[in-house]
Amino acid sequence: MTHTMSPPPRRRPTIPPQGTRGVFTALLILASLIAVSFLTGWLLSGLAAQVLPGAPAYTILIFTLLALLLLTPLTYRLFPWITNWFYLLPALVFILAFTVLPVILTVNYAFTNYSGENSGNPDSASRTAATLSADRLTVTLPELDLSTQPLPEYLKCAAPTCAGGTVVLFDEEASVPYRQKIASVSANTVTLAAPVPETVAVAQGTRLNRYEYVGLANFREIFGKASRALWPVFLWTVVFAFSTIVINSLAGLILGILLYNKRLKGRNVYRTLLFLPWAVPAVISVQMWVALFNQQFGIVNKTLGLLGIAAVPWLGDPLWAKVSILLVNLWLGFPYMMTATISALSTINEDLYEAAEIDGASRWQQITNITLPLLRTSFTPILLSGFAFNFNNFGIIYLLTAGGPAQEGRESTAQSTDILLSWGYNTAFVSSGGQNFALASAIALIIFFLTLAISLVNFRAAGVFEEARK
Repeated sequence: MTHTMSPPPRRRPTIPPQGTRGVFTALLILASLIAVSFLTGWLLSGLAAQVLPGAPAYTILIFTLLALLLLTPLTYRLFPWITNWFYLLPALVFILAFTVLPVILTVNYAFTNYSGENSGNPDSASRTAATLSADRLTVTLPELDLSTQPLPEYLKCAAPTCAGGTVVLFDEEASVPYRQKIASVSANTVTLAAPVPETVAVAQGTRLNRYEYVGLANFREIFGKASRALWPVFLWTVVFAFSTIVINSLAGLILGILLYNKRLKGRNVYRTLLFLPWAVPAVISVQMWVALFNQQFGIVNKTLGLLGIAAVPWLGDPLWAKVSILLVNLWLGFPYMMTATISALSTINEDLYEAAEIDGASRWQQITNITLPLLRTSFTPILLSGFAFNFNNFGIIYLLTAGGPAQEGRESTAQSTDILLSWGYNTAFVSSGGQNFALASAIALIIFFLTLAISLVNFRAAGVFEEARK
């Protein structure tokens, strides 16, 4: 009697979670895959740096990519249904790398003293000669003046003995820094926790400019000087954004209604000419206005002089500088509002106007009773997004006035026309801000919460939430 072996039962494919839960589960698995790959790449690159001190920094990317290639098939074996979601992997990588990671770093730096001085890098400006003992465990800094700066203070040690601290050593070429842990210090001598590798010929030494967590110190500094920076800058930011959106929308609305009139001859020519300011790159337009507003040689003041009007300090006076910004932003912004108005008007049924004419309604009555009410729905998201954009419109401020002119009683990083974003930029990158990245990160967090609060107020006032619930 012949017995035939039955084939093994086929494994049923894992049923993926359904609905919203399935989407979040897939995203969580893919995000975990990326995170584990990055941690693996970070650990392997750290080990590689110990073996090859001169290894380039981008080795972490190479190891992360290799880990991702190896862990992806394993993820598929554990969750066979995830194969339908792998198309999201590249998008998640970019979101995590260019959005989530910068946000995490910004929040982290806001609670530290991270700056150009406390950057976590060796202090090249304080580099001094160094000699190494025969047992390669003791480093002497003979040229260090201990009378003005004791060794623990020079090394920025947390404890007087400097135990657990770090000293940075360089060879003759001073191209690659070697960080060594400190066991103790005495006079101008540093005793190391481990001998220096034989391959390093020590010639120079310096300290490590560490940054550390300082809690809420940055926020206390911001609110402690709020009257000189935060409040005036915030007030001008709101005024600038609100005034811009009101002026630009009124100008665009009036021009759009006039140019939509089908009885207007040459209206396409007018539309094209009025659209040009929006077509020209803002960098070029703003630089042109800087020349036009020059107090001594600008065409605007030259023209005013012909009319017997004294020269106006357009960019040299705090008040006139604000007026200049609003005027230039009007030049840059009204074509968009005009185009939006014309597009919205094209959606209104012409029968409404014909019926209004039959009923004897004037042109003004047609605008107030038909055009404006029907434009409200189209213009509400445009106005809200325009306000949010101008609230952080760094370009016009930086290119036209660079935040100036200076104003008495204000911080050097928060001058008369600075908005919140340019204030943060000056704090982080301009020399007057001392490259205080931690303080700039704290400012960025405050900007985030202020922007969020104003957006919620705008949405509530516009009835967006009520419409969503319907």
